[in-house]
Amino acid sequence: MNIDFAQSAQSTLGVEWELALVDRYNGELVSVAGEVLRGVSANHPELQDDDEHPHIKQELLLNTVELVTGICTSVGEAKADLSRSLAAVREVTDPMGVELFCAGSHPFSAPKAQQVTDRERYAKLIDRTQWWGRQMVIYGVHVHVGLDSRDKALPVVDGLTNYFPHFQALSASSPFWGGEDTGYASQRSLMFQQLPTAGLPFHFDDWTAYESYVEDMFTTGVIDSVSEIRWDIRPVGNLGTVEMRVCDGLSTLQDVGAVAALTQCLVQEFSETLDAGGSIPTMPPWHIQENKWRAARYGLDAIIILDAAGTERLVTEHLVDVLNRLEPIAAKLGCSSELADVEAILQRGAGYQRQRRVAAENDGDLRAVVLDMVQQLRG
Repeated sequence: MNIDFAQSAQSTLGVEWELALVDRYNGELVSVAGEVLRGVSANHPELQDDDEHPHIKQELLLNTVELVTGICTSVGEAKADLSRSLAAVREVTDPMGVELFCAGSHPFSAPKAQQVTDRERYAKLIDRTQWWGRQMVIYGVHVHVGLDSRDKALPVVDGLTNYFPHFQALSASSPFWGGEDTGYASQRSLMFQQLPTAGLPFHFDDWTAYESYVEDMFTTGVIDSVSEIRWDIRPVGNLGTVEMRVCDGLSTLQDVGAVAALTQCLVQEFSETLDAGGSIPTMPPWHIQENKWRAARYGLDAIIILDAAGTERLVTEHLVDVLNRLEPIAAKLGCSSELADVEAILQRGAGYQRQRRVAAENDGDLRAVVLDMVQQLRG
């Protein structure tokens, strides 16, 4: 099997931001995405009746819309793109009494009560995955970064995998599930990996080995499309990108920009290393798997494994060093201010910490948690 890797300008950017639709007053999820998307299209007469908006998309559940940027050259451009789409959605949702919020999960709405979008691929997914598939009331942020060579794709996947716990800790925002505190910073990350072909990526020595894996997945009926390989970090051949899918949903555009900048800077650093004839270090899969669990459980308090020798360090301490190292690259890419926003997350805390604090301040009322996230996105 041959899998082409599209031509892409190095370190160009695309961002996907999944948003939940909730009742303005009680914070419950509402399954009105179809109505919202029809309203958005009606406000854009240049679209045909059956055309999907280029930047506002359907998702698995009818309580969700996804904002998708075009190809951007900077994080600032991506944020502006998302801001325009957000405004277009609000033109429709505000008169409906519907609010928007983003986190890794909804704190209390029952998963089994959520309606699935009427599309064949979603019906097939639910039919195959059953109970696990019906639990996917989760939201994330995905960042695509362009690569100028196919040969860089898999080493860059390996490189980003080393930083899995950093992204997970920064974005962790799903401590509550079905009205209960799970004790985890990110319930979403452990829930999503229950889907077939989801979870951590495998290591491949070269593109041919990756193509053999994909061929095996088709031959054995595991997938019908390459897009059904749902790894947390994956190459996307038809776009010529590597996609970072680790992050829980983020409640503000500022935070989305922060993780986009960190992703873009790391990919650029890896690319420069490879251009100079260097290599990207890897860790044993058991270290990587442990890092994922630690970051999901402890968030910004996770002590993570940094290398194959088993060196350990508090994730926040290591992140500060990483940010300092990446400053020259951020300046080159024009995302210095957005990269600095990563440190702002470290200083004020991650989403899971704020959610627990708001719940405690309101005697455990999780409606207050949702409405606080609504206001964060408004702000």
